[in-house]
Amino acid sequence: MTTPPSKTMAALWMAGWLSLTLVMAVAGREAVREMNVFQVMEVRSLLGLCMLYPMIRRAGGFGTLRTRRLPQHIARNLIHYVSQLGWFFALTLIPIGQVVAIEFTMPIWTAILAASFLSERMTSWKIAAIVLGLVGVIVIVRPATGEINQGQLIALGAAVGFGVSMALVKSLTRTESALAVLFWMLVVQSVAGFLPALYVWAWPPTYVWGWVAVISVCGTFAHYCLASAMRYADATVVVPMDFLRVPLTATAGWLLYSERLDGWTVLGAALILFGNLLNLKPAAPIPARAQ
Repeated sequence: MTTPPSKTMAALWMAGWLSLTLVMAVAGREAVREMNVFQVMEVRSLLGLCMLYPMIRRAGGFGTLRTRRLPQHIARNLIHYVSQLGWFFALTLIPIGQVVAIEFTMPIWTAILAASFLSERMTSWKIAAIVLGLVGVIVIVRPATGEINQGQLIALGAAVGFGVSMALVKSLTRTESALAVLFWMLVVQSVAGFLPALYVWAWPPTYVWGWVAVISVCGTFAHYCLASAMRYADATVVVPMDFLRVPLTATAGWLLYSERLDGWTVLGAALILFGNLLNLKPAAPIPARAQ
């Protein structure tokens, strides 16, 4: 059954994605102080599968998750998994401001891929939303200029990988349910990360498991929200909404960690918000050809 397009529903699902990823960022910051990244990602995937089971049962069981597009699921989730690792490794090599600025080139790659391979219409409003979002992110993080180093190249590779992953999600949601997209993500990433996590395994302090549980809950259902949003709108509409994650994360850092929230952050947030409002404008109808 085809889901009717709705930018309002896409925006509501993306609000869920933004809220959950914000909480997950805070929990992740606390967890990685005591746990290896491979461990965090593996436990997140395994716990996510457990939490997903009630939804699978309610939907009719595992039979409803059968897919004819397993190669696409595997490709999408391996790319996403490697991109996540690259993002974390980049954080150890260059300032976080540079990582975030480079990461948010991702909508450019998503928009290009979606327009090139998914036949999505690239309107002037979508282009304006992407440009304003990128400018807003750069205003907030104000990345240092200079010679490109290994960390910057890794961060750029991760951003491209996230863009490919987003475009593949949109392609998958044309035939797959949000539940199936999420299930196969957790399965593929659990298998991919099992041996690396086992190799570096060390038992963390007890309290860290609480943070890992929060990461698992938020990570699992954030991707469900994202896949659901993709069913209601084009990737070039959905992805620029993710720019709001930057000012929201900056605000959380100010409230929770006393990180300074200056005028540049407020200006960048305003540009990002304005870009998203432009992005929600309805596209002009394509004129009919004369008979």
